[in-house]
Amino acid sequence: MDERGDTVVYRLGQDCDLDDLEEGKIYEGVVQGFANFGIFVQLNNRLRGLVHKSNVMSQHRERDPVLVEVLEIRSNGNIDLRETVCDAYQISEVVKKRTTTSISDLGSRIGRYVHIDGEIAQIKQTSGPTIFTLVDESGTLNAAAFVEAGVRAYPEVGIGDIVSAAGEIMQRNNQLQLEVKSLSRLEGADVLRVRDKIEQALDERSEPPEVPFLIRSDLLERLKPEMRKVARYIRRAVFTAQPIILRHHADADGISAAVAIEQAVTALIRENGADFDGEYYLFKRAPSKAPFYEIEDITRDLDFALKDRVRFGQKLPLIIQMDNGSTEEDEPALMRAQVYGLQVVVVDHHHPDEVVDKYLVAHVNPYHAGGDFGMTAGMLGTEIARMINPSVEENIRHLPAVAAVGDRSEAEERGRYLDLVKETCPEEWCMKIALALDYQQFWLRFNDGREIIKDILNLNGDPELHRNLVNLLVEGAERAIEMQVEAVMPHIEARSLPNGAWLFQIDVEMFAHRFTFPPPGKTSGEVHDRLCQKYKGDPVVTIGFGPDFAVLRSRGVLMNIPVMVRELRDEIAGGGVTGGGHLVVGSIKFLEGMREEVLKGLTEKIGEAPIEE
Repeated sequence: MDERGDTVVYRLGQDCDLDDLEEGKIYEGVVQGFANFGIFVQLNNRLRGLVHKSNVMSQHRERDPVLVEVLEIRSNGNIDLRETVCDAYQISEVVKKRTTTSISDLGSRIGRYVHIDGEIAQIKQTSGPTIFTLVDESGTLNAAAFVEAGVRAYPEVGIGDIVSAAGEIMQRNNQLQLEVKSLSRLEGADVLRVRDKIEQALDERSEPPEVPFLIRSDLLERLKPEMRKVARYIRRAVFTAQPIILRHHADADGISAAVAIEQAVTALIRENGADFDGEYYLFKRAPSKAPFYEIEDITRDLDFALKDRVRFGQKLPLIIQMDNGSTEEDEPALMRAQVYGLQVVVVDHHHPDEVVDKYLVAHVNPYHAGGDFGMTAGMLGTEIARMINPSVEENIRHLPAVAAVGDRSEAEERGRYLDLVKETCPEEWCMKIALALDYQQFWLRFNDGREIIKDILNLNGDPELHRNLVNLLVEGAERAIEMQVEAVMPHIEARSLPNGAWLFQIDVEMFAHRFTFPPPGKTSGEVHDRLCQKYKGDPVVTIGFGPDFAVLRSRGVLMNIPVMVRELRDEIAGGGVTGGGHLVVGSIKFLEGMREEVLKGLTEKIGEAPIEE
């Protein structure tokens, strides 16, 4: 048959139904089967009619193409057809006359056939169907398409495509799922229409709700615009099914900050309609041993992200840095993230270096608003978590107090956060929780210990387990600290500096137990606390050093460790000096063979620093 001439033959789209069929018109069909009274003709995947034997004009075999005229559409849905022969005709495609359904409205349409226009956010091939994650202006939905076990359905469709999907809405594992009957890419103006609608809606949905801070703080108010910006990026990642990797310093402050965000994000992922394990493959929390984003960290994150993109069709992740990410030590890792086009947001209270900002899409740091490290990452993280998802407030409102005592904050906000939870989590208990976190994280190493950490922070709804666990961990930590300090104290070297400060030095590699709790930084801090008690009222600096590192703690000496590190790096050729931290708490690395020169230069700079009045 020649597809020319004035006769019009209609070809039904695969999602067309009875509403798209018209009596008197001619349609393309395929012979599907035979009966004594005629032949059955398939018009598309959803419609089938009968050509009575009196209206059959030629011999047919199954799957033969045939042209048929619609004689009648009966009230029960049966379709009466008559075979037609045309030597020349024109084909006209019939597109479904349809109304699209928003994902947020699917709860009332279980078992019904629907059409959805949206963006492909993820493609995951299972041993059975292909799972497409669709995003529209109202939410996220998994759509299952099956060709045969383990075979990729609709291979022409990729991540980021704007598509029209049709099928039946079912419920699987208490989550809605579309059983796909057809899936096709939209073109031209339809793409722009759907994408513009999605983008406009995402902008509105990603805007954080207006919530007052838990406490009164002028510094928080000044930081609020950038905090909302961070919350906006995180909410948008959730709503577009973009994976999130949250990196944080592995101490009580960093853990408190990160877990607050974790609680907000995982709850929002569940609320947004992800499947039962969505919160695990879309969100990952990972501790960093150092208070900065190490090359080892970015290498692991990129390795996992790139493998997941290949295996599961995931987008590349949004990277969140909590209690790290602000210093020039972060730059090498951030440069690698930039090569892959990763978005990075930072929430930190270390003294910031301007060089990192060109790699970040948002950066919250109290120094940017006239504050200092006393505003801890845990305080900032909890307030941002409430902007992301206010529903988690009751579970996380004690975390700023834990972070404050764990990081020894002296900011005015410390007392206000402690007052906020004094009835349910008094200061002494916050201190125990902070110590338990430090102790447990030491043994977890690089693992997040998600459920254990939640038990320590009383987030799993078992107060008795929480109390017993914290008490047990604190007992173990205090016993280890006492043993360590008792071994260390006789080996401390003391000297008076020109500015009147006491300098205490201890070789923690030679005179402390290695590879156990407390580690060198914690050991130096505990020794420093005891020396401060012994020399009350005097300025005190404690240095714990090893072959190629030194950790510093200071009271009453106004030094700036990041500046001192940069100066030593310039002044000591071949020293390999790096490091940083807060103004009076930090760490330095150097070449082992240059230890004496670096420690000498460091001591001189401490002796020149002004004393706090």
